[in-house]
Amino acid sequence: MNRKKRILLGLVVAGLMLLGVGSGVKAQSVASNGNEEMKTLEGEVVEVVEEKLLSDENGEERYWQVLAVRVTRGELVGEVVRVENGSEMMSSLERYEVGDLVMVSWSKDVEGGDIFYITDYVRRNALFWLFVIFVLMVVMISRWQGVSSLLGMAVSFGVIFKFVLPRIAAGDDPVVVAILGSLVIIPATFLLSHGVNRKTWVAVAGTLIALVVTGVMASVFVKAANLTGFASEEAGFLRAYNPGLVNIKGILLAGIIIGVLGVLDDITVSQSGIVEQLKKANSKLKAGELYRQAMVVGKDHIASMVNTLILVYTGAALPLLLLFVDNPRPFVEIVNYEIIADEVVRTLVGSIGLMLAVPITTMIAAVVVEEK
Repeated sequence: MNRKKRILLGLVVAGLMLLGVGSGVKAQSVASNGNEEMKTLEGEVVEVVEEKLLSDENGEERYWQVLAVRVTRGELVGEVVRVENGSEMMSSLERYEVGDLVMVSWSKDVEGGDIFYITDYVRRNALFWLFVIFVLMVVMISRWQGVSSLLGMAVSFGVIFKFVLPRIAAGDDPVVVAILGSLVIIPATFLLSHGVNRKTWVAVAGTLIALVVTGVMASVFVKAANLTGFASEEAGFLRAYNPGLVNIKGILLAGIIIGVLGVLDDITVSQSGIVEQLKKANSKLKAGELYRQAMVVGKDHIASMVNTLILVYTGAALPLLLLFVDNPRPFVEIVNYEIIADEVVRTLVGSIGLMLAVPITTMIAAVVVEEK
């Protein structure tokens, strides 16, 4: 399959996936809170009508503001509404300025009067331009292969949002759903990104085997560590929203599987490619020698990748880790908290899966190349 056909196939698959996502996901701007109907508007702060610096009995300071917000999206488009901000002490309280784009919740009080309050910033513009820069960098540096990889990314998102998330939300086993989704994501994204060739097929095989091993280990150690999956607030919200329907522990396992999947691509394709290049450089090399020489590079790959994983997880959990700095409680007690144990299991199981992917893929590649 040549490059143009590969890209055309990717466009068709990605288009079908995204059309499915678009038809299956509907934006909701109305929420029900008891008997009170709450609607979401978007607007721009056009004036700070009044502002005061207040402090409570603990010395905590906050700004109280009355803002004029012009509605730019929603039922009241074009109207200017007055919004009070800072009447209650909250940890996420912001001080808004003229020009800020904000999300506004609109509801009615018992007497039918309008109640407006700001819930968040509108961030779409920043996210859009960041995505544009990302796409341009991929295309400029990787050219057509970069375009193919972007199509592979679209397929991954399509599978996750059209199949994985809806099936988990419907009550299916999250681990089974994640594995089935991976069976579609792995070949589709690998073939689009790296072409239809022996190197890619070897990487697909190595990735699938390593993923199964990772899933088994995750299941064993999540059970051994008695993890429930309720370490995060989001899990509690899911339980309250769909009581008894979603398997929270299964979501923890599925998250580990999908998280590792994103890194396996790099390792398995690289090791497969190294074996091929060694064979081209010396056609007399046998499978055992090919394996040994490729593993010299593979060991460096393992060392750098494990360190990368540790730093990625540490960066994501940095606010949590800061809570334990200078904590009087001993480490042996802290590590037992589920919120910490979750991250330890996620990091170590993921790292073990990545390490195993290197020898597995290298061995497969060495055997396949020798039998050519």
